[in-house]
Amino acid sequence: MKAFLIEKPEVFRFGEIEMPSAGTGEVLLKIERIGLCGSDLTTWRGLNPMVSYARIPGHEIAATIAETGAGVPAHLTPGLLVTVIPYTTCGRCPSCRAGRFNACQFNQTLGVQRDGALTEYVVVPWEKVLYSEKLTAQEYALVEPLSVGFHAVERGRVTHADTVAVFGAGMIGLGAIAGAALRKGARVIAIDLDNQKLALARQAGAAEVINSREENLHERLAQLTGGDGPGVVIEAVGTAGTFVAAVDEVAFAGRVVYIGYAKSPVAYETKYFVMKELDILGSRNALAGDFQNVIQVLESGAYPVAGTVTSTLPFAETGAALRDWSDNPSSVTKIHVRL
Repeated sequence: MKAFLIEKPEVFRFGEIEMPSAGTGEVLLKIERIGLCGSDLTTWRGLNPMVSYARIPGHEIAATIAETGAGVPAHLTPGLLVTVIPYTTCGRCPSCRAGRFNACQFNQTLGVQRDGALTEYVVVPWEKVLYSEKLTAQEYALVEPLSVGFHAVERGRVTHADTVAVFGAGMIGLGAIAGAALRKGARVIAIDLDNQKLALARQAGAAEVINSREENLHERLAQLTGGDGPGVVIEAVGTAGTFVAAVDEVAFAGRVVYIGYAKSPVAYETKYFVMKELDILGSRNALAGDFQNVIQVLESGAYPVAGTVTSTLPFAETGAALRDWSDNPSSVTKIHVRL
């Protein structure tokens, strides 16, 4: 069967690999659609420290069950359209023992630490398969990235009483915006440099938007929060500047959640950590409950699916899509590859 491989930075090929089969407790999936992730882009660029080459990317999955092995529950039958939780858990490390399986010390995400799903078929444990009677392939392929944003909202302990500022209206930031506004009922302020993405952020649930290229960020946040600053800041960009701004702008006794990680060292005024008595939190991947919460929001029709998917391309154009995305990253929210 065919697979898309990134052989080394900015070099790809379509190769033939062995067709898998479902063993005990496993499900064979026929891939229908894959969303290209920011981690796939960093792999393409040679900037992903967790990747070795050659690598088959892809972990934002919509697939049809083709075959089930022994021991798979009866409700998972061939022909069902499903999605997948693409992470592994060891069950033994400190994170797993604490029930925070998303942060497993030895996690291997599909398409990152192990080969992914940009191929015709994959095999996964049945426990990783999620099913809804209402979702389309396009919606299923958005579940995982939105779940990452939803998990950040959970990490920030967001409630309906909070004002939440989200740095970045890309795919992960949109998940945080929707998770805070549509599920938790918080007032959300979206911050980005692109007016088109900010318009989409409004559709996803943002009450206010700030283009920090065109407006003074500090003054505008102060105006919108009565001078206090937002009680929760979620950083979904991953630059040194936004890392620092999150701490500078959050309210006293506020919470800062970092989803991305800065690709260069970050210098802080650490006095704010203490003066404001901040909770500074990391957020990695997502839990099964986050996936289920996203599925509920997508089933309700409240999330702007069509506006989020920038383009849907055939499998043969995957390499060209990654090259174009790398050359013009601000033009893309989400690319879907149709197999």
